[in-house]
Amino acid sequence: MDILIVDDEASIRRATSLALDAAGHYVETAENGAVALKSLKESSFDLVLLDLYLGEESGLQVLETIRRDHPGVHVVIFTANATIPNAIEATRLGAVDFLEKPFSPDQLRQALKRIATLRTLERKVEELTTEVRTQAPPAQVVSKNPGLQRQLDVLFRAADTQASILILGESGTGKSMIARAIHDQSPFRDKPFVTVSCPSLSRELLESDLFGHVKGSFTGAMRDTWGKVKAAEGGTLFLDEIGELPLEIQPKLLRLLQEREYERLGETTPRKANVRVIAATNRDLKQWASEGRFREDLFYRLNVISATMPPLRDRPEDLVACAENFLKFFADQFRRKVRRFSPAAMVAVRNHPWPGNIRELRNAIERAVILAEGDEITPRDLPEASASASALNGHDHGAEVGQRISIEKLECEHIRRIMAATDSLQEAAEVLGIDAATLYRKRKRYQLDN
Repeated sequence: MDILIVDDEASIRRATSLALDAAGHYVETAENGAVALKSLKESSFDLVLLDLYLGEESGLQVLETIRRDHPGVHVVIFTANATIPNAIEATRLGAVDFLEKPFSPDQLRQALKRIATLRTLERKVEELTTEVRTQAPPAQVVSKNPGLQRQLDVLFRAADTQASILILGESGTGKSMIARAIHDQSPFRDKPFVTVSCPSLSRELLESDLFGHVKGSFTGAMRDTWGKVKAAEGGTLFLDEIGELPLEIQPKLLRLLQEREYERLGETTPRKANVRVIAATNRDLKQWASEGRFREDLFYRLNVISATMPPLRDRPEDLVACAENFLKFFADQFRRKVRRFSPAAMVAVRNHPWPGNIRELRNAIERAVILAEGDEITPRDLPEASASASALNGHDHGAEVGQRISIEKLECEHIRRIMAATDSLQEAAEVLGIDAATLYRKRKRYQLDN
């Protein structure tokens, strides 16, 4: 933990600091309340060890300010004048523990153990709250597809180690869900699972998000900040779309993987990290490494254990089970009475190519559950799969491979479906294997702007 010791006696600060440092904690000290509150504004701490009497200053007043301005920080009070009224008042103001001086190293360790347990429970509540808020379906870690079964077996056999794991596959194949499932089946399941989205930020902000920064290290850095490497301590750091990680940051990640060390942006002090790294990408990293677009040494370091998630079109035996799981999940979430697919709707689901993979299927079933009027999903409730069903029934609402239609009409329909199944034009262009400018021209040609 990151711990701030607040005591007016230098000997107490020094002795306690040495004991905590030896136990692997990061420690700063303050001799009075003003210095302590300044430190709390400038840096992030998990725990404050606060003396009840700071000379003429009352530690209870400092405690009250900490709880008001920094509610996420735990406070343990210690004092040489322990009384029941003082303990009651400290607890009322938000202290989580109370130690009487002089305390032994074992007493301090026990107090920190209680704090660690409390933080774990709080983190679990926060994760469950986030899961309920985002309403994410559970990860599908069972497959009838032999190829995927082999890939999952490799990944889960490595779950109880700290070996780096690289998950490959097209966008939407469930790589992030699998990463979370690996964490949940590992010995680190009670520790944090922290995600870094590599394409989401500029190089400087991404580096800060990953490793943290010190005050003044770049424009807008108003205070010291810990990054997600620190937040994932003891647990799993998931690097989503690692192929987009800028080349300038890659040496720092390589150092983290090889030496378990890193430095915050603008800092020269190396810090130890105890995290297991899982990375995912839809890129061909081996090819990118050979072209100089990704560090070859970093690729091999990430690629200790790797697996490729096959696209949904290559595992039709899982399609129905996935669709039915999404149906049950969203029906329960939205409190709808929908419980099944009509035969025609199931034909539509089976015949749609699902270029957006699991993500597209999830969005389609979520929409269908919302729109369904009875207790079953019909083709008209499905977005893109409905075109397939209509074509099978003799209605020309969508071009299908093998029909007596022109290449131009087939291309138009394929582009339309890919655009509907992806989150951006750039992603659609990448799936189609063309550049964004070409896609723009084809949209205009086929009048697909709306």
